[in-house]
Amino acid sequence: VIIGSLTICGILVFFIVPLTIVFFIYLSNILLLIYQRNNELKADPLSDVWNSVRKTIASFWDIYARIWHGYELHGVENLPEGPGILVYYHGAIPIDYLYFLSRLFLWKKRLCLSVADHFVFRLPGLKLLLAVTGVIPGTREECLVALKNGYLVSISPGGVREALFSDESYQLMWGNRKGFAQVALEAKVPIIPMYTQNVREGYRMFKERRFFRQLYESTRLPFTPPYGGLPVKFRTYIGKPIPYDPNITTEELVEKVRKSKFLFSFQTKTAVQALISKHQTIPGNIWKALLERFDKRRK
Repeated sequence: VIIGSLTICGILVFFIVPLTIVFFIYLSNILLLIYQRNNELKADPLSDVWNSVRKTIASFWDIYARIWHGYELHGVENLPEGPGILVYYHGAIPIDYLYFLSRLFLWKKRLCLSVADHFVFRLPGLKLLLAVTGVIPGTREECLVALKNGYLVSISPGGVREALFSDESYQLMWGNRKGFAQVALEAKVPIIPMYTQNVREGYRMFKERRFFRQLYESTRLPFTPPYGGLPVKFRTYIGKPIPYDPNITTEELVEKVRKSKFLFSFQTKTAVQALISKHQTIPGNIWKALLERFDKRRK
């Protein structure tokens, strides 16, 4: 009984914060459903009529971010006034990205549409939350429409693979993904790199095993659960934008898009890697990340 109790307590310590985050996410969706029912809303989930409840949800997550991770957001001035593509490193749990979305909305009243993996849309009970917060499947057509409508669009080229199999070395796992660069070229918008310091110290995955890697590659589903949830310091840094070259004509774009997207992708990967190198101790250190909560000099 004692051994069993200790085992259960150990499991709870490892997974209680990730499970709490899941609980709060579903709670946010319930709040939206209540708001929708009470106001008999049938409007477009991205319309301004949802802004009051968006503010409520964003305020909750921003308070959580401040208390649990002492969250800071730097470089908002680097975001363009109009559309652009944000490219970021994907942690084991992208809670830092949720913090960013919340603070961006509170500070600038801006929605940033988020490209998510297909499995996210299979999760039960989150349809309204995904719609109101602007989570999209990320097809080329949807991204181009969103950019044409003036939205910021964010994407993590590493996606779930990076979340599952990157580690405290903060290795980017983008493979040959360059679609975001092609969309940026076609939409004639800049790409903005973004990175959150200590995101892997807050939440981690178990060491990669061949079985789990093969399981993911064959199913594209994340079977490995994240653990941790330590209150380490989180700082999100938004880097300088990589501009679109306005001298490229439509005809030149059609001819050069294939070659240009490789260059654009390389520039973006280099920019994200530069943010990691500048702001992150590698390999990541949990104790140092915890002590940074008390580092007044960097505030």
